[in-house]
Amino acid sequence: MSQSILDATLNRIRPVDPAWIERARERQLQLTKPPGSLGRLEDLANRIAAMQATLSPTVTRPRIVVFAADHGVCEEGVNPYPQAVTAQMVLNYLRGGAAINALARAAGAELQIVDAGVATAIPAAPELIRRPIAPGTRNFCLEPAMTREQALAALALGIEMADRAAEDGCTLLGIGEMGIGNTTSASAVTAALTGLAAAGVVGRGTGADDGCMARKRSAVERAVALHLPAVHGPLDALARLGGFEIGGMCGLCLGAAANRCAVLVDGFIATAAAALAARFNTAARDYLIAAHRSTEPGHAALLAIVGDRPLLDLEMRLGEGTGAALAVPIVRAAVAAFTGMATFASAGVSEASAAASGEAR
Repeated sequence: MSQSILDATLNRIRPVDPAWIERARERQLQLTKPPGSLGRLEDLANRIAAMQATLSPTVTRPRIVVFAADHGVCEEGVNPYPQAVTAQMVLNYLRGGAAINALARAAGAELQIVDAGVATAIPAAPELIRRPIAPGTRNFCLEPAMTREQALAALALGIEMADRAAEDGCTLLGIGEMGIGNTTSASAVTAALTGLAAAGVVGRGTGADDGCMARKRSAVERAVALHLPAVHGPLDALARLGGFEIGGMCGLCLGAAANRCAVLVDGFIATAAAALAARFNTAARDYLIAAHRSTEPGHAALLAIVGDRPLLDLEMRLGEGTGAALAVPIVRAAVAAFTGMATFASAGVSEASAAASGEAR
């Protein structure tokens, strides 16, 4: 069933029509400002217009979806925090006390929390979407992190969240995650996708000391050596080296692209999921917007696969979708300028002459 959901979603994804990009650029030239004077805001608005196939794009009900899950690789001592922190932070999200809660409120964005496979029991809460695939992945230093069926279930979960958002009228989504050990998983996925050595993709994550860093590098090196010969595509990479929350975010990226909805991609771990989505279907890249640049060393290589330049560079490395939340107002502003500004004709403002604009020869 999950395989058919993935196949149907991949078949629905269509690249953005470049003709709509050109129409949006033509409108930008009619607005009461010097050409290109709003810089990357113009490109961003043009992309949103093309995704929605209209010169009247909207940012409606922006929503950030945070997927939470645990990782068996924590057995290798790769994180300074105990695994129970995953469930504890989920409770913090539900109570509204985390950084993502504060930033989502400031951005006017909805927040959804999804249990994709947290190992520790979480008390019942109506705000929590419970879709646990298993109580955490297995230790990928010893065996695949998950079965193929579990990987497909994680993807289907993300697709479900994207389809639900489309039904709710959301036109802008953001992805975030929580899972102790998931920077190690994202590093292993990055190494598998890029061919880079562990030393080039493993960072300090949530504050690893030198000993923890050495264990992380060792875990990634051993995992890649064990599994890379059997990685023949993104599904293999996800199943052998990924996490349930990474699969959920990847599925959301694919589902959003199928629904022609923009996705703000958070930092390193979210970008690992987005890079997997781009490998599943290259056209999905057209709908992925890199929200911010992480300080994790593997992020740049993943951004190259996604094919986008981050909107923000604030030296952040928290995750949770915090970078996506910060980028929501930027997307709002880009679209507001595109749709709300007067044209030269409607405002009675003279346009630059051809000679002054450099068009005359």
